[in-house]
Amino acid sequence: LSFMDYEIVVPPRWVGIDNFVQLFTADERFGMSMGNTAYYVLFYVPLHMVVALGLALLLNQKVGAMPVYRTLYYIPSIVPAVASSILWVWILQPEWGMLNSLLGMIGIKGPLWLASLTWSKPALILMALWGTGSAMIICLAGLQGVPQHLYEAAAIDGASVLQRFRHITLPMLSSTLFFMLILGIIGSFQVFTAAYIMTGGGPAESTLFYMLYLYRRAFTFLDMGYASAMAWILFLIVL
Repeated sequence: LSFMDYEIVVPPRWVGIDNFVQLFTADERFGMSMGNTAYYVLFYVPLHMVVALGLALLLNQKVGAMPVYRTLYYIPSIVPAVASSILWVWILQPEWGMLNSLLGMIGIKGPLWLASLTWSKPALILMALWGTGSAMIICLAGLQGVPQHLYEAAAIDGASVLQRFRHITLPMLSSTLFFMLILGIIGSFQVFTAAYIMTGGGPAESTLFYMLYLYRRAFTFLDMGYASAMAWILFLIVL
């Protein structure tokens, strides 16, 4: 289909590589959507990994009621994406939303968030970080697999907490972190639901991510051949 001019309601017509040529030479929204997606990947994936690892380190401590804390931090990740998006539309509402109300209590005037060209993508990244529970569980499993005698030996040798983290925790978690990095990149390139529900690609297409543009071409403009060409490009990136 990526080599066809196919609009669903009429039979497909062979056009060769015309769809790909148009994507790379004449479609401004292709470049814009790819840039928006790259911005999201570049900022979300590292923050996602840092937050997940930080929460896992906190939830790996031996304190009372730890199963309760782990459950509370994990719950947001199992909330359906549509429900989360609607909830965060309320939280990020510029005038009476909870986030700007809290900022106002400490004397900070909150931005327009989803209505701002500057803050729309950071707002979606902030919302995505709220659901870091799944990655936190993976990090926590990795942490619990680190042999405790390594920490005990390092403590006897006088290693500080930071030294133990740098020379024991991070090396022992390298495969776990690499796994999270790969999954994070793949998932981030497919970001769709939050932008579709919360912004529709706006304002001024600042949140027009690649998957959202692909969806528009396929199901709004019924240009299935063109969307199939976009899907192949995304497949190669993810691969």
